[in-house]
Amino acid sequence: MSTDNYVNFFQEKQGRKGIWTWLLSTDHKRIGLMYLYSIMILFMVGLTLGILMKLELIAPGRTIMGPQTYNGIFTLHGIIMIFLIVIPGLPATFGNFFLPIMIGAKDVSFPKLNLFSFYLYILGALVATTSQFLPGGPPDTGWTFYAPYSFKTSTNMFPAVLGAFILGFSSILTGLNFIVTIHRLRCPGMKFMKMPMFPWTLYGTAWIQLLATPIVGITLLMVIAERFFHIGFFDPALGGDPVLYQHLFWIYSHPAVYIMILPAMGAISEIIPTFSRKGIFGYNALVVSTMAIAIVGYFVWAHHMFTSGLSMVAQFTFSLLTFLVAIPSAIKVFNWVATMYKGSINVQVPFLWALSFIFLFMIGGFTGLVLGAVATDIHVHNTSFVVAHFHYIIFGGMGFAFFAAMHYWFPKIYGKMYSKTPAIVGWALFFIGFNILYFPMFILGLQGMPRRYYDYLPKYASLNAVSTIGSWILAIGFLIVVINLIRGAIKGPKAEANPWEGKTLEWTIPSPPSLENFEEIPEIS
Repeated sequence: MSTDNYVNFFQEKQGRKGIWTWLLSTDHKRIGLMYLYSIMILFMVGLTLGILMKLELIAPGRTIMGPQTYNGIFTLHGIIMIFLIVIPGLPATFGNFFLPIMIGAKDVSFPKLNLFSFYLYILGALVATTSQFLPGGPPDTGWTFYAPYSFKTSTNMFPAVLGAFILGFSSILTGLNFIVTIHRLRCPGMKFMKMPMFPWTLYGTAWIQLLATPIVGITLLMVIAERFFHIGFFDPALGGDPVLYQHLFWIYSHPAVYIMILPAMGAISEIIPTFSRKGIFGYNALVVSTMAIAIVGYFVWAHHMFTSGLSMVAQFTFSLLTFLVAIPSAIKVFNWVATMYKGSINVQVPFLWALSFIFLFMIGGFTGLVLGAVATDIHVHNTSFVVAHFHYIIFGGMGFAFFAAMHYWFPKIYGKMYSKTPAIVGWALFFIGFNILYFPMFILGLQGMPRRYYDYLPKYASLNAVSTIGSWILAIGFLIVVINLIRGAIKGPKAEANPWEGKTLEWTIPSPPSLENFEEIPEIS
């Protein structure tokens, strides 16, 4: 079925025309694309805020903004990047678009619930971002909303916290939908141990979304109650404990790191074997390591709190668990490299993004062990070292995997192809700019520069200037990549049905996919 026939058929079936065929669609592919477009717009906003912060830090003293404005921009940057981009990025976009196709289904189990979760996402985004413009000033606590400041500050904390709470519900509903879809709608013959790796990682992620997100939801409601009713959950003056907030927040927010990174690992596990012309090395080990990351990730939250007064037993336990969770991650890296070994490597743009992901994720992983060891963590806690590590894992992980997946599945989504040369130039600038931006922060952190500071001592000036220049290079690379993709989607040449010679089910159907994906449900032999 051609794209035009697909649209006409959809309109006749739904009785709607124009933009309403999108806004009221229950087709998983259109919902995935609406997530994609929303996330890319928000990414541009978050990236702009990040560049403004780096401009402020280009030299000691005030440059373009005051400390209160810096705190507000810092908080909104964190809320947008974490809750609106990194957590929903791969699951909500490529998970929605490709999960049913990769398991041989015609849609997700609950299409209307899927659409509802998208509108919860949009509502949460609007509520959180409007907190910047309401009377009282932008929220200034950072994306972690740490108590007691989150309920004592006079700024607009309520809409920011409420927005994060609404976004949590969107995440829960998406996770529930994916779990039921994987359990109930796999095509005949596709047993669990025959599923591709991307659905496997979405499955592990969905359980984290379902079980961990309610904890942060309840915690955010407790902050709101504390702010308006002075109940005393976290207020020491009323018998509360601010450290309790840290426990509750990180019980969710560290598993949230795996919500961010597991689907990224799944996308890389599809791309590496396709361009190596080999089956994935150690499929069973990859599956087990995926679920091990999801399970062990629940029990490592307190390594964020080594300086909060934990007992020696707790410090030892959480440090050990942090080192243990690195093992399944190392298994994945080994299996990706082993897949490439003696492969017939076909170097295409998605493969370059995937290689960059592995390189940056390894740097983030090794520096994570520095933070997992109590002695070294105490030295670099709350310094720029933590900021660098976090961005190498999250941005170098999820961000690079997102663009790898975008370039890999682009011809399947749009039926067209982007230009290769601009794509490579954009990738190169993005990769170089990323490292110039964030690697100096490791050195600054080891030298003692605190994170979240609006100003700093002159001895940190040179590396901060280098870091700021890196943000400009990254932004230029990002613009080249996005413009090239938009141009390809609008007037790129027609793509082959399977340009990469992929082996999973999405490459067996026309590009773009028809309304119900398959004329007949496939059978896996």
